[in-house]
Amino acid sequence: MGQSSRGSSAQVTARRSLRGTVGTVGVLGAVVLALTGCTGGSNGGGASSAPTTSTSSSSSSSVAPVSAAPKTSSAPSSTPASSASGAAAAGPADGGTASGARTCAAASLTGSIVDGGGGGAGSVYLDLALRNTGSASCTLQGWPGLSFVGDGNGTQVGASATLDRSDARPTVTLAAGQTAYAPLRIVRAENLQPGDCTAQQPDGFRVYPPGSKQSLFIASTAYTACQQRSAQLLSVRAFVPEGQQQQ
Repeated sequence: MGQSSRGSSAQVTARRSLRGTVGTVGVLGAVVLALTGCTGGSNGGGASSAPTTSTSSSSSSSVAPVSAAPKTSSAPSSTPASSASGAAAAGPADGGTASGARTCAAASLTGSIVDGGGGGAGSVYLDLALRNTGSASCTLQGWPGLSFVGDGNGTQVGASATLDRSDARPTVTLAAGQTAYAPLRIVRAENLQPGDCTAQQPDGFRVYPPGSKQSLFIASTAYTACQQRSAQLLSVRAFVPEGQQQQ
């Protein structure tokens, strides 16, 4: 009996010790869990993410004005450059004049031979007239290319006209319908020696306006040409405006 009583008392003491240990472990576990919960809140809570979001928003709003500023300031600088280029392209070196009129093209001109200063000393004095048949103003300056043509096919007959440079060469601006005149002298072929001139009746004249590679034709059988290129019958002066031609 005595031994049984002591054994029971020892078992009771062991159980109490075990319950105390378990209780202590439970309390420690609760403390650990509480501490873990506090630590996790500081790392993953909304309070810490808010500054990150506001910082990103503030950063993007400050970038926009910086990138927009160069675009706004570069627009005016391109305008003077293009206008300067345009001004250079429209200048006299490109075929224009100060008035904006361009050189008369052969396709916009009609030619004729009109009475000039009469005749004398074996020559006849006339005017080569070119009329602007286009719808816009154009200019002529200088001497035309001129020769007799014949054989029914535009073949040149004789020598081309010499250019009389004794007078000035004004720029003649022709509005639609206006005419410019180049004083023309034609030596009479019949006054030359037969050995110097084989006479031929031409069909008319081929005329190149100043600066043009295109020509126009003026029909006329009123004059006699020489087949020899050595027989110089034609001489022409620079174009002048109406009112300044030979009288």
